[in-house]
Amino acid sequence: MSSASAITLTFLGDHLLDRGVCVYSGSVIEVLGRAGVSAEATRSTLTRLAARGLLRRQRHGRRMYFGLTGRSTRILRDGSVRLWRTGAVNHDWDGTWTLLAFSLPAERRRERHDLRAQLAWAGFGPVQGGLWIAPGHPELQPVLADLGAGPHIRIFHAQADPTTDVAEMISHAYDLPALAARYLDFGTRWESSVPGDPLAAKLHLVTDWLDVIRRDPRLPLPHLPRDWPAAAAQELFFRLNNRLAAPAAEIAGTLLDTMALDDAAE
Repeated sequence: MSSASAITLTFLGDHLLDRGVCVYSGSVIEVLGRAGVSAEATRSTLTRLAARGLLRRQRHGRRMYFGLTGRSTRILRDGSVRLWRTGAVNHDWDGTWTLLAFSLPAERRRERHDLRAQLAWAGFGPVQGGLWIAPGHPELQPVLADLGAGPHIRIFHAQADPTTDVAEMISHAYDLPALAARYLDFGTRWESSVPGDPLAAKLHLVTDWLDVIRRDPRLPLPHLPRDWPAAAAQELFFRLNNRLAAPAAEIAGTLLDTMALDDAAE
C-alpha cells in the first residue's frame, strides 16, 4: 500500500497541477478514501504539506480549500516530466557525466538528508564521500534554490577517462539488481489484475510507477544489461493508465469540489 503522502501528491498532480484551482478538503478525503487512505491520514497529510510550504489554504465560508504553491508546482511538474516525457530508459546519452561535490556542516543534518533525496531523484549516485555522479545534464537549479545549499556545492561536467572502469564505478554508485527488481515487481503487481474502482486504481498505479522511476537514475543503455526490464514495465504502465484515465476523471468530476485559486492568498 502506498503512503498517504505519496497518494496525496499523485492526486494533486492529477487534479490540481496547472488548472488554477484549489480543492475542498472534504472532497479530497472522499477521493482518497476510495484508495484506502483514512480521513485522519488525509487531514494529517494536508496539514503537514501546508506546514512545509507545499500547499496553501483558502477559506470559502466554513469550508477550507487547498491549492498548490510555487514550490509544489515545480515538484509536481518535475514528476510529470518524469512520467510522460523522459521515460524510464535513457536512449540519448551523449557520454557526459555530471559530478557534484557537497559539504554541509554537521548541524545541517536535515538539509543533508533532503539534498541526498533530491540528488537521488535527479539521477545521482554516490561515488565516495560527498561526490555524486549522474549521466547527462540533470536539472539542478530548482534543487539548489529550494534547499539553499548552493554555497556548499560544486558542480562539474566531464567524460570518463579511458583508464576509468565505468562499469565498476556504476556498480558502486548504483544498485542495478535492486533497480531491475523494482521494475519486475511492478510488472508482477499490475499484470495480473487491476482493482475495480478506476479512480482508486489510477491513483495507486501512478503512485506505484512514480515510486519505481523516482529511484531510477536513467543510466545509459550501454551500461545496462540486455534484458533490462524498464521498457516492458513502462509499456504496461502506459497501457493501464490509458485504460483508467477516462473513467477515473469522470468519477473525480462528480466528487471534487473546486474553486478558482486566489493568487493573493499565497
